[in-house]
Amino acid sequence: MTALGRELWFFWRSRTAVAAVAILAFIASAAVAFGLAEVNRERAAIVRVLELQAIEDEALSGYAVDAGTYAYNAFFPIWNAPSPLAFAALGQRDVAPSVLRVRALALEAQIHENEQVNPELALPGRFDLAFVAVYLAPLVLIVLLHDLWSGEREAGRLAALQAVPRAAAQVFAARAGVRAGLVATALLVPFATGAALERAPPGLAVLFAGALVGVVIFWTVLALAAARLGPRSAVNAASLAGLWFALTLVGPAAASLVVNAAIPVPDGARLARENRDAVHSAWDLPRQPTLERFLILYPEWADTPPMTQPFHWKWYFAFQHLGDVAVADQSEAYRDGIARREQAAAAAGWLLLPVGLQNAMHRMAATDVRAQLAYQDRVRIFHAEIRHHYYPYLFRDLPYGRDEFARAPRLRLRQDAEGGGQSETG
Repeated sequence: MTALGRELWFFWRSRTAVAAVAILAFIASAAVAFGLAEVNRERAAIVRVLELQAIEDEALSGYAVDAGTYAYNAFFPIWNAPSPLAFAALGQRDVAPSVLRVRALALEAQIHENEQVNPELALPGRFDLAFVAVYLAPLVLIVLLHDLWSGEREAGRLAALQAVPRAAAQVFAARAGVRAGLVATALLVPFATGAALERAPPGLAVLFAGALVGVVIFWTVLALAAARLGPRSAVNAASLAGLWFALTLVGPAAASLVVNAAIPVPDGARLARENRDAVHSAWDLPRQPTLERFLILYPEWADTPPMTQPFHWKWYFAFQHLGDVAVADQSEAYRDGIARREQAAAAAGWLLLPVGLQNAMHRMAATDVRAQLAYQDRVRIFHAEIRHHYYPYLFRDLPYGRDEFARAPRLRLRQDAEGGGQSETG
């Protein structure tokens, strides 16, 4: 304890060291505050959309007269609620909106036209605590530890320390421990505050904190190795800065280029365009063959009455679904390509450990690419439930009104004990 107290006293006397840790603590706190504000904004947006949707549904019930009118005009919200740890690692949540309103029309265009950016292009991530830990905390550790040995040598004190058995080892171990511990504290205190406000599960919060500490340990080891082997303080700092540049910027960018070249992915915007083209072209095709192609996929409606009018809602919604079928292979290739890229990026994280730890944080916060793909899968399942709700009324020409619309599948917002809005079918 005496050694640690002495090193704490020396630390407080160093304006540079105090300023570096204070700035890091401030930035980490700002990142947590920004993350909390962002997830609260998303939750408020979800609640607001549901409130407005209820008003819109009531207005629709005032003029819709059949199942086709309801199916064409009714929107059904489905959302991707932030997890309790999303505030600390926002990750890929800017890839797609947090809430999506879907109709019973062709789905693929609805999914991809609402993408703000393709998942594979969202490389740097957003300003959050994970970003601060991976990109900024190492710079503070470099400032604090690069001259651990060389600074004593240049000040003429190293020989005296080494003359006393084990004295140098005790001094340097205490100094490194105090400085690395303060950097870790600058990250952990804001995180603990945010996790408490979000009521994050304790076990998951501990794992996330472990990833933050892992980043600090990794760079502490590298900084100590450079400081021990380097000849001069300036050389040590330059070497560590170059290593930081390689591990956090150049390495991930190069890995991304290699992965993107090795694993091609169809363009999401092109997929949406081809989906719309397939739907629009159906207006110029013979109606009965189009309907028969749909009935091959859904033989349970094969006994539907023949079309006797130029337009029928069942034909319209049949070719809407066939538009999704036309791009099904591309959609699967898109999803598979994104998933394979995510796996390749995870493998690269073992070589680029800081990036791997950041990926782990995104995984724990459910804000990684895998979580976004799971959200799209939920959208597709929910959309299928909506279509199947309407089909009996469309293909049997059954009456449809306010009561039937009230029984349409909907998601309800549920606030669970861990904080954060969750969805359940109702």
